Amino acid sequence: MAQIPPTGVFVPVPTFFTESSTSSGNGLQAKVDIDTQVQHSIFLANNGIRGLVLLGSTGEAIHLTKGERIELVSRTRKGLDHAGFNDYPIMAGVLTNGVDETLEWLDDYAKAGAQWGLVLVPGYFGVSANQENIKEWFTLVADKSPLPILIYNYPGVTNNVMVDPLTYTELAQHPNIVGCKMSHGNVSHHVQVSLDPDIDHSKFRVYSGFGQQLGPIVFFGAAGVIDGLSSVYPKTVSRLFDLVEKNGTDAKTIKEIQRLQFAVSRAEEFIGKFGIIGIKEATYRVAGFGNLKGGRLPLKGQMGKGEFDKWHKILLARIEGIEKSL
Repeated sequence: MAQIPPTGVFVPVPTFFTESSTSSGNGLQAKVDIDTQVQHSIFLANNGIRGLVLLGSTGEAIHLTKGERIELVSRTRKGLDHAGFNDYPIMAGVLTNGVDETLEWLDDYAKAGAQWGLVLVPGYFGVSANQENIKEWFTLVADKSPLPILIYNYPGVTNNVMVDPLTYTELAQHPNIVGCKMSHGNVSHHVQVSLDPDIDHSKFRVYSGFGQQLGPIVFFGAAGVIDGLSSVYPKTVSRLFDLVEKNGTDAKTIKEIQRLQFAVSRAEEFIGKFGIIGIKEATYRVAGFGNLKGGRLPLKGQMGKGEFDKWHKILLARIEGIEKSL
């Protein structure tokens, strides 16, 4: 039987780059900073995070070469093992549309040490990728993949293609499809798939890409979140998940869940406003990993002067206080 990812908080980690433009290859872009990548991964593993997504959308897989992707996954795996986190859960992102190339990425990741592939819905042609074709595409990939795969539905980067709940029902029957990540705000889709009696939820996990949905969706059966805010504040988001997963119903626990969910949801406004650049700047300023000058075009650089301090006060100060208290 295919290995199933654990419940909990996964982090779609940003890929770290050096400040200089001395990249391997053509020298036009900054080099991948794998030492920092490993250190940040160990930091997350030490602070309640149950798994990583390397080279997803936040990880800018589309900006890396094949060799860079393989090295990043391989060295992160070795770094975690060396730190005592043997077999620590790693999903690796597959952000390409061709079946053959998708399988090539999955083969590379399997050899590099990832346990799962997080496979983006092919959406280059938008709604032309109808539900029947999506089902056939994922079935072809799953039939041949050396890794168990999860369906990654992120309409923001796939011309607004949405996977229908009934499509999940059918694809969840495949023995090599072990879950999905929904990076959209349709909570009804989360609930429908998480509670679908025709899906064996011991073999198919449902994750949200949004921490602001954590409490509601986990309460209704979701496995967890794959959440960018957790790159910065791992203990707070993990604590929220742990409390919701335990289904505590006493008044004190409910009040604490509400307090944490408010702090997480408020802070997620920062992620929504500034995206990957904001995640990287917050990871540097708060957690101390990375730099403010690195990156690859078109995401090179940092937030405008004074912007972080301004929005930190408005959106992040509350969760930072909680993080420090845990």
